[in-house]
Amino acid sequence: MGAQKGKDLLLKLDMGAGFQTVAGLRTKRIAFNAETVEITDAESAGRWRELLGGAGVQRASISGTGIFKDAASDAAIRQLFFEGRIAVFEMTVPDFGRIAGPFQVTALEYSGEHNGEVTFEAALESAGALAFAAI
Repeated sequence: MGAQKGKDLLLKLDMGAGFQTVAGLRTKRIAFNAETVEITDAESAGRWRELLGGAGVQRASISGTGIFKDAASDAAIRQLFFEGRIAVFEMTVPDFGRIAGPFQVTALEYSGEHNGEVTFEAALESAGALAFAAI
């Protein structure tokens, strides 16, 4: 994967009539993690740690910072947070693929300077199996 424009990393929310880009995000980040299950015992070769493949829990975290540019995005993210609902999001990573699945908005912060715009920061955690499609 060569150099890409940051603006092409997109976060979209399924609003019922297909995916719509969450407007105003200036920075976006997705991270994948997998827990390990250690199975080291007294007979492990050379006392090296051994792991059980495919046994740990996998998860994805998405975060973003920006300004809300439309009332629909603002209302949808805010409503998901306050209701604690899980919704389907899609993240597009240029020259990599699209990751889609259920996420819960786990953090929502607003901030602003007296001589600047109001910004927000949101964090999402995966809440089920994710689908990957190469692009």
